[in-house]
Amino acid sequence: MAEVPAAGPPAGTGVTAVLERTLTRTVPREYVHRSAVAEVLLTGWEQEDADLFVLQAQWPRSRVFYDAGAAGGHDPLLIAETIRQSGLLVAHAGLGVPLGHHFLMHDLSFAARPDRMAVGGVPTDITVEFRCADLKRRGGALSSLRYETVLRRGADTLATGGASFTCVTPRVYRRTRGEALRTQAPPPPEPVEPAGVGRTRASDVVLSPVGAYDRWLLRVDPRHPVLFDHPVDHVPGMVLLEAARQATAAVLGRPSPTILGIAADFTRFAELDCPCLIEACRLPATGHDASGHVLVTGSQGERPVFSVQVTV
Repeated sequence: MAEVPAAGPPAGTGVTAVLERTLTRTVPREYVHRSAVAEVLLTGWEQEDADLFVLQAQWPRSRVFYDAGAAGGHDPLLIAETIRQSGLLVAHAGLGVPLGHHFLMHDLSFAARPDRMAVGGVPTDITVEFRCADLKRRGGALSSLRYETVLRRGADTLATGGASFTCVTPRVYRRTRGEALRTQAPPPPEPVEPAGVGRTRASDVVLSPVGAYDRWLLRVDPRHPVLFDHPVDHVPGMVLLEAARQATAAVLGRPSPTILGIAADFTRFAELDCPCLIEACRLPATGHDASGHVLVTGSQGERPVFSVQVTV
């Protein structure tokens, strides 16, 4: 992958300089590990101090996959994708990680305010306050990062969240993944009924039935233009979060539950060529908590791959 400038072309003078300071554009797609420019949510960034960055993002009024729900609000998984892209952008553009390095996500979580996520008459501009909570370097290079974010729409906080990842060189990644780099996914199995998991198209369903109301196989389709934006050697974390969302809808019998929060842990790579069993269970209510909680887990060959607690 070719290197790209950290902040676009050199600043010009006169009218050109003014335009460069005022026009909105997405950040380079390479910085957020996206192939399609249309899937880039971030539009800018600046560093406030050693540990604090302020990023800008924009959510369009309509998207092919992460679209508005029946209540007319932005898809809450846009929060997760914004947090994911924010970590990659800061690592590359702010902390000096070369393009081509790999990021191993350990966890990602957010708490949302759905009442502040209505889709308006124009795209929604988001400010992301990004704080490095635990940054480690090895030999001067970033090796791991835990970060916290606050997403705001004007003065209103839409969500809080964070994530952590380990950063490795291409050589280390190749040695770690080995033969898995050459694996391919088999043809995707039949999907569950789309309407039961809040989807209108079968191609957007990531669960396949196994004859139980609370268990499914992960349905992996590398041809999906959003969930598999570019070729990869494992199932992306955003696919696993979508599986958790769909499993939650199915086990609750509510096609479009309002998601208040997600707390995900990624234990190991979800391999493309191995069946992944998804299980969901409702967690008992505690105290006066009016929210519902569903625990969704994924395993391959009886080895845990990920777990997600979804709050609705």
